[in-house]
Amino acid sequence: MLRITDIQNNCVNWDSVPYVKIDEDKAEDYLLYDGDILFARTGATVGKSFLIVDLNEKSVFASYLIRIKPNKNINTKYIKFFLESNFYWEQISKNSVGTGQPNVNGTILGELRISIPPLSEQNRIVAEIERLFKFINTIEENKFSIEEYFSLMKSKVLDLAIRGKLIAQDPNDEPASVLLERIGKGKKVTSDKTNCPFELPNSWEVTEMQNICSLLDGEKRNALPLPYLDVKFLRNQSGINLKKSGKFVSAETNLILVDGENSGEIFKTKVDGYQGSTLKIIQISNEINEEYIFYILKKEHKLFKESKTGSAIPHLNKKLFREYPIPLSPLAEQQRIVDKIEEIFIVLEQIKDNLLSDT
Repeated sequence: MLRITDIQNNCVNWDSVPYVKIDEDKAEDYLLYDGDILFARTGATVGKSFLIVDLNEKSVFASYLIRIKPNKNINTKYIKFFLESNFYWEQISKNSVGTGQPNVNGTILGELRISIPPLSEQNRIVAEIERLFKFINTIEENKFSIEEYFSLMKSKVLDLAIRGKLIAQDPNDEPASVLLERIGKGKKVTSDKTNCPFELPNSWEVTEMQNICSLLDGEKRNALPLPYLDVKFLRNQSGINLKKSGKFVSAETNLILVDGENSGEIFKTKVDGYQGSTLKIIQISNEINEEYIFYILKKEHKLFKESKTGSAIPHLNKKLFREYPIPLSPLAEQQRIVDKIEEIFIVLEQIKDNLLSDT
């Protein structure tokens, strides 16, 4: 016989639930079945609910519980998640009666308002809630912060992207081999898929970083009231941080900035300014999608650092950087990959912001 006290943290330890003797005829009205939802109708736990699933033996419910059977055209889990929402609890608080012992009855429950989308959307909502709850449980079990966990998810997205597994390939795309010939102005640019630790789609190639981009310093300019683009400024993309000398960097050129010391971070900026002393410009071939390379570098930038002899500060290994093998997709696919990455990242940021706003 299931009681209110047996329901703890949305779970029931059935081994501790007591047995009761009851006539078969009387028991028929109180037997529980998978898909039933129980409510606590009185006391401090009034309004608490529990969804019956995987019931293994005949069970009935105690007198301080109310049982409902959702319509077969409604997703039962959708109802259960509604019963855990703020909207539901606001109605319970408003409509419960009694002073010392608040309680609700079948009439009150029957008059509660619930928003009902189409069944197909109910199913999608339930699937999304369960997916997010799984993420949250993983965070709690592994003691990751929300920021760390979403950083890991973004890294996984980028990993799928550079393996050619994030989106489907289009057989009508111009293959990357033709793209490399165009970059080499008719001369064959080296490609070696055996230099890649994972299998790539047939239309992809692998080439060294130096074949598609260059490491540069900015150009000399007279003193101008422009920001000094050091790592601190680039992380925030705000502030004044003015300096009167240095190498000039134009945001209009096809470039990315890499921190040659310490962090090894990769940056893009839309701000004209003076290049920080630890930064190097990565100038990418006009034949390559700049954002595509940017995301590859965001994924792999830690590989380009090494600690020089006698120095605890890691520096950019220029030789390793130039010779690093880049998985190169067809040009048209590069844009589709970038679009998909940014679409997923927007969703992840929205989810993270929602989670953080509730903590």
